[in-house]
Amino acid sequence: MTMIKVISGDMVHTLLPMASCIGTMREAMIAISSGATFTPARTFMPAIDSGGQLGFMPGAASGVPVYGTKILSLHPDNEQTGYPSIQGAIVLFDQQTGAPVALIDGTSVTALRTAASLGLATQLLARKDALSHGIIGTGVQARYHAQAIASARPSIKNTVIWGRDLEKAKQLAGELSASLACTVVATDEIEEAASCDIVSTVTGASASVLEGKWLRSGAHVNLVGSHEPTRREADTKAVCLSKVYVDHIEGALREAGDLLIPMREGHFNKSDIVGEIGTLVLGQIEGRRTNDDITLYKSLGLFTQDLYAAWAVLQQAQDAGIGETVAI
Repeated sequence: MTMIKVISGDMVHTLLPMASCIGTMREAMIAISSGATFTPARTFMPAIDSGGQLGFMPGAASGVPVYGTKILSLHPDNEQTGYPSIQGAIVLFDQQTGAPVALIDGTSVTALRTAASLGLATQLLARKDALSHGIIGTGVQARYHAQAIASARPSIKNTVIWGRDLEKAKQLAGELSASLACTVVATDEIEEAASCDIVSTVTGASASVLEGKWLRSGAHVNLVGSHEPTRREADTKAVCLSKVYVDHIEGALREAGDLLIPMREGHFNKSDIVGEIGTLVLGQIEGRRTNDDITLYKSLGLFTQDLYAAWAVLQQAQDAGIGETVAI
């Protein structure tokens, strides 16, 4: 008989606050850039008759005593159903025995670690005197990114939210106003959000919504919404104006349309990528040099981030005696 810990999404948020998750992502990104992980390419299969997809993301790392996989369903049209567009679970196995040890809500871990990884990039790259954060998009990730950037840069005084649906942007701004120690407003002018000191795009757009002409000198940009080679959120000018960093170069060159499209246009090269965030943490590459630099972080996400976050959650659950333990 094997005992397995079951941890819900609400428990994930209790056990791994945003500031702690940013620190966990630092460890994960160092592991990725140090070659201490094994993460096969993610696999997606169509869910017949539903328009959705099922994703499999396995991996292991020498820095944690578990390995595992994330299984996710992706249903982009769920916005009309009330269900999240991404749902799933993370299963962890003991590194030594192979016994399953945990089943953790994957939706909450994915949302939390995605925002926390951009929080880490913002800590490393954004100006220390950044006062404003513009969010383009109003989905689940917008909420998490507002929290992550506020945690990474407590200097933020104003958060500006733009979405295609102004009422959704206003609703989100109202919700965040109660939890963030800054002014949160919605805008119907995308340029207002795009001209902030820090800009985060968290959309499902297939074509660019962020134009380089809107970026102010010294801005830091986080791109997280697109993960296909033919889709992007930022136009070519925005990429070419910036010092570009990624979570994983190999993955970026395979899936990051924000970079691949400018490459195909002949305006951007692989050599223009400064490097990975993990190598920046390690001090192996240069970060922001001046207050006028525009920096850009393109995030695709890797299972190593989920693995480190899930392991941190499991440790906290075991220490606190939280979560249901079941026999399988």
